[in-house]
Amino acid sequence: MTAVAEQETAPERRRVRAVPSRGMSTVLIALLALAVLGYLTAPSSMKQGALLSMLPFAAVLAIAALGQTLVVMQGGIDLSVAGTMSLVVVIITHEAYGDNGKVLPAALLALAAAVAAGLLNGLLIGRFGLNAIVATLGTNALLYAGVLGVSGGTPRETTDLMARLAGNSTLGVPNAVWFALVAVALVTVVVKRTAAGRRFEAVGANPFAAFTTGLRIQRFQAGAYVWATVMYWLAGALLAGIINKPTAYEGDSYVLASVAAVVLGGTSLLGGRGNLVASALAALFLTQLQQYVLALGVTFAVQTLVQAAALTIGVALYTVNWSRLRTRLSGRAPRPAPA
Repeated sequence: MTAVAEQETAPERRRVRAVPSRGMSTVLIALLALAVLGYLTAPSSMKQGALLSMLPFAAVLAIAALGQTLVVMQGGIDLSVAGTMSLVVVIITHEAYGDNGKVLPAALLALAAAVAAGLLNGLLIGRFGLNAIVATLGTNALLYAGVLGVSGGTPRETTDLMARLAGNSTLGVPNAVWFALVAVALVTVVVKRTAAGRRFEAVGANPFAAFTTGLRIQRFQAGAYVWATVMYWLAGALLAGIINKPTAYEGDSYVLASVAAVVLGGTSLLGGRGNLVASALAALFLTQLQQYVLALGVTFAVQTLVQAAALTIGVALYTVNWSRLRTRLSGRAPRPAPA
């Protein structure tokens, strides 16, 4: 290829890379539509105070969705997110209760417990080949046993240090949002810009092909669960500071929401390449959607149904062959493929 041809194709390559993915485009359009709908039908949900109170919880969900995205990229699913986040919350709030000096040891203890849960998931799924749903549900049950053992089902107030770290604001932006931005940037760079990250995506996209090239697919599949629990730990630690008196089951609401954020962000449940930034933006969309529904004055049951509907729509958007469906509904025969 000549130098002139290379110069002509280089801008074209850059333009192709600059095109946002389908998941990113879908999430951005959904956010814009929700903002317009909020201004028109529930203005209270779009006020500055309401948005600032929503953003910390959106940040927590975005971080949890990062961990879930890593697992889904390997063709798995992690239902132990609830138990992991709940255990992190109770360890930090109970072990460091009333003593700022114990916050760091309590956070490290919670990190060790979360990583142990990730190692267990990785061993059961990556090494022994257990079904991801069954294995992570079993791990979740063990984690909730730990939650009851630490807390006895009794909530405790967070410490002043945790409240300042996670609950305060810097430059008018909640601190939890800054933590989420750093987490999204770091994970995205590692997955998209490093050799290990490219191998990680290759294993998720086609495990057999990755195995034939000499990659240790079990290590990557198990590692996804370990790194996911690190994200759950960070999300749980922030939650322990954002809420003044968190319950022992704070992680319950993040199972369906984290999966929905991943799906809406365009990551296939079959594994492969994932868009981590789109997952984080989908978490923002889901949190604002919940606030919008609350502003309408509906019940908790309706809120859960809305989340389930969002997950269903996300799965339908990226898995249904809409052109084939339109062809079938119109009664026309599909066009033969060109020779």
